Amino acid sequence: MDNNNISRDAQWRIALREQAAAKERTARTRVKMPELDPKYRVEHRLEEVNQGLSAEMAQAEAFRCLDCPNPQCITGCPVGINIPAFIKNIERGEFTEAARVIKLTSALPAVCGRVCPQEKQCESRCIHTKMKKEPVAIGYLERFAADYERNSGKTALPEVASANGIKIAVVGSGPAGLSFAGDMAKNGYDVTVFEALHEIGGVLKYGIPEFRLPNSIVDTEIDGLRAIGVKFEKDCIIGKTITIDGLHDLGFKGIFVASGAGLPRFMNIPGENLNGIMSSNEYLTRINLMGAGRNDYDTPVLMGKNIAVIGGGNTAMDSVRTALRMGADRAMIVYRRSEDEMPARREEIKHAKEEGVEFMTLHNPIEYIGNENGRVSTMRLQRMELGEPDESGRRSPVPVEGAIIDVPVDLVIVSVGVSPNPLVPNSVKGLEVSRRHTIVVDEATMQSSIPDIFAGGDIVRGGATVILAMGDGRRAAEHMHKALSDK
Repeated sequence: MDNNNISRDAQWRIALREQAAAKERTARTRVKMPELDPKYRVEHRLEEVNQGLSAEMAQAEAFRCLDCPNPQCITGCPVGINIPAFIKNIERGEFTEAARVIKLTSALPAVCGRVCPQEKQCESRCIHTKMKKEPVAIGYLERFAADYERNSGKTALPEVASANGIKIAVVGSGPAGLSFAGDMAKNGYDVTVFEALHEIGGVLKYGIPEFRLPNSIVDTEIDGLRAIGVKFEKDCIIGKTITIDGLHDLGFKGIFVASGAGLPRFMNIPGENLNGIMSSNEYLTRINLMGAGRNDYDTPVLMGKNIAVIGGGNTAMDSVRTALRMGADRAMIVYRRSEDEMPARREEIKHAKEEGVEFMTLHNPIEYIGNENGRVSTMRLQRMELGEPDESGRRSPVPVEGAIIDVPVDLVIVSVGVSPNPLVPNSVKGLEVSRRHTIVVDEATMQSSIPDIFAGGDIVRGGATVILAMGDGRRAAEHMHKALSDK
């Protein structure tokens, strides 16, 4: 047999082995995330529901990755994590190296592994879905790598360029600001993050309950940024404590605005000003950030036995599940569309149902009625049906004539969206602002109408997921670095 035939025979056998390995990988079923029992987790309200994967489970799930030659999962990730590379490191047992690969592009892997909608992003592009199989559990594996690094003490710090002495300011310490700060620090800049509240983390601290994202996890991610040189200033309101001009006077050569969308929206219906009706922002901030309900804190918060949360997003799910943990006998989600149209993650809806939340879909509040003390006592709901799709592609809810019911409530939490924080947009002369009071930026570069001011996250989008905000931060850092380097 000549060498060419031997070569062809060897290649043929290799191809057969690869096909067999691929078939075995696709035959494996997706790992299931261990969870606390629903009754236990409601009674122990601060304990994290998802318990994380063991090393054996993580390696078994990583084995399902086919290591595609053209990995579409990366294109589905707003921060561009090299997903096949970190997963293959997990499969080999190189867990710290897996964390290092993730940290090349993500400043908050333990956060993203917990709260990002992977099912709509990276996992939706997994090749397994084209074979009508469940995608590789990318989010679970990202969390595993980050948690392993933290628990092992083997910190995988990213490489940092030599200090260049250029000062950069970041307004807001939410996911956009932290992502931007991490990338700029890695490029050698002197970065200071200014936070208006008394704790660093922005919406990661005040908006997401600890049963979904423990504060200790956020603190560890922030400590990682401190380790590469990022500085933090709390209780500092840019636009009040220090103006943007004041930051220029202090020598900051670039400013990234990531002040979020902390202004709650209401529905402007009769009775909405009654006592016992509040925004999800206020409710979650009092409990998550200010310790309401804990024995060692004096922060007050309204309590109730019959609680309704208006809305169908992740914040609504966080609010209604928190209400159960705060002692509600009946906790309801009231949403004007069907469950299929809910923007909340499927996992959050599943957890809410397991914990006893009642879903009143295709209903919309039209009036609140109070008792003799001025506290809400009744919620008047209009029955809805789905009509034609709206601009977002979702079918618009249409009232069913005459179908109105009254439901007893003593606390209503409104979670129908937020508006951008107007402080910075209104305090900077010459800054272009949209009709929605968001900062207008070049979408490719995140640069505003003022050359040294960039912006991202909710202050630009009006509302964004953690990972989309982080993607904005990364893109802004890339282009601010380029602009400063060109100078």
